[in-house]
Amino acid sequence: MRYRASAALVLGLVLGLGVTPAHAQPAHSAAVQLAAAWAPYTTYAVGAVVTYNGTDYTAIQGHTSLPGWEPPNVPALWKAGATQGNAPGQPGTATVTSTNNSITLSWGASSGTVTGYRIYEGSTLKTTVTGTSATISGLGTCESHTYTIKAYNTTGESTGRDASGTTTGCTTGAPGQPGAATVTSTNNSISLSWGASSGTVTGYRVYEGSTLKTTVTGTTATISGLGTCESHTYTIKAYNTTGESTGRDASGTTTGCQSGGGLPKHFLTGYWHNFVNPATELKLSQVPNEYDLIAIAFGEATSTPGQVVFALDSALATAVGGYTEAQFKADIAALKQRGKKVILSVGGETGRVAVASSSAATAFASSVHGLMQSYGFDGVDIDLENGLNATYMAQALRDLRSRAGSGLIITMAPQTIDMQSTGMEYFKLALSIKDILTVVHMQYYNSGSMLGCDQAQAYSQGTVNFMTALACIQLENGLRPDQVALGLPAGPGAAGGGVVSPTLVNQALTCLATRTNCGSFVPPRAYPEIRGAMTWSINWDASHNWSFSKTVKPHLQGMP
Repeated sequence: MRYRASAALVLGLVLGLGVTPAHAQPAHSAAVQLAAAWAPYTTYAVGAVVTYNGTDYTAIQGHTSLPGWEPPNVPALWKAGATQGNAPGQPGTATVTSTNNSITLSWGASSGTVTGYRIYEGSTLKTTVTGTSATISGLGTCESHTYTIKAYNTTGESTGRDASGTTTGCTTGAPGQPGAATVTSTNNSISLSWGASSGTVTGYRVYEGSTLKTTVTGTTATISGLGTCESHTYTIKAYNTTGESTGRDASGTTTGCQSGGGLPKHFLTGYWHNFVNPATELKLSQVPNEYDLIAIAFGEATSTPGQVVFALDSALATAVGGYTEAQFKADIAALKQRGKKVILSVGGETGRVAVASSSAATAFASSVHGLMQSYGFDGVDIDLENGLNATYMAQALRDLRSRAGSGLIITMAPQTIDMQSTGMEYFKLALSIKDILTVVHMQYYNSGSMLGCDQAQAYSQGTVNFMTALACIQLENGLRPDQVALGLPAGPGAAGGGVVSPTLVNQALTCLATRTNCGSFVPPRAYPEIRGAMTWSINWDASHNWSFSKTVKPHLQGMP
């Protein structure tokens, strides 16, 4: 994490990352040459036009500027050139008609300048039109669909207008697909509720895989007799004498998960440097109250495979005016008295801890547990950027859990490439220790462009779409929402790419928790238990006047 250049960056370039040259000089028009000069500590709305070094820029994300965020340095916030006007207004009320295999939408025209209208189903673009009606064809009989209509122009898209409809053919056949489902749970049960199906409905059957779990006549069902912290996916089908409808899937997890001790529902993690670099050097006593979990960077390898050691860096001790092991341990104890948790991060960009055998797994568990006892650490963070073996690392972490107990905190900080699919070793590790894993705070930076869960396109780092679409991969492929957090740099200098305004981190968290305030990507469902955020690092946050923690922590406290 220190300054991460990785294989993910190379992949991002292969996937088509577009980079605007910092010194590109777009032509000016007389109409926009009088734009105000860019200035730090200024709030800019989307569409704001400024000039910097003789070049006009248009804000593409709302933010408050900071030194180092000059427009050519942060393409996530500014694009070269002056864009006039605003995005269109929301389309008017929609009406829906249907046939056996198509749904036709019509709506009121949007206000403002309109180039056309895009019709989405979830995050998938179904069609683009220039008028105020569209027909979606190729559907099956008695299928229910919800579409979102958005007007667009060169500035951007409007707020969406939803419209739902069902193809015909229901009354003479099987019922229509059940409506959207919601899920609640207890320690030993999961309750489902859903929208009624169209057509003639005798009742509803709830399956898990091919196994029938229950049959009901209403639009709710409870599956009981489950264990704590179990994840289940059910399929709801309406039926009548003709047959069954298309299924509606719903996933949930029973409560009672024990994944590491005493952290808030939504919490902020920060890494603390045990080394000297251009960021502000700090003693642990200087960590502000906004941070809930402090990860000490880093524990390092020895010549013994799997073994981890840690010692306070002498250059850091000098840089902060003197810092002894005893003072460091006392600061850890003081943080814990304030209700904070402190863990040891293992690895980092240059870390070479290797756990590739049973003996290495034992050495890892034994040495990390010894460091926990010596320093008072509450757990361990796995930040191995040079490869890991999921089988033996899982063995090591379960061994450590048996030594440390149920309060052990286990976090992971994979790069984006490590979590693109469940076949990647990091992802395999996360799923194999899901029952004892606290959180995965993937590094949404130094990545380039990557595919999201929709597999529709490569999203560019430094955007809300990038954060939400990549988090969705983890959320839809086995991790619980309370095990997923967003990891971002604290400001310019902290990473080579993917630096975003903290307000965009808040926007991404809101999108994931509520499916509102999203970019063009909208997740398939809301994840109100999304765990929070991580930043690299506390030291870089200090270098930027604590902008990240002071912006993100209050937002986390206000989340549902």
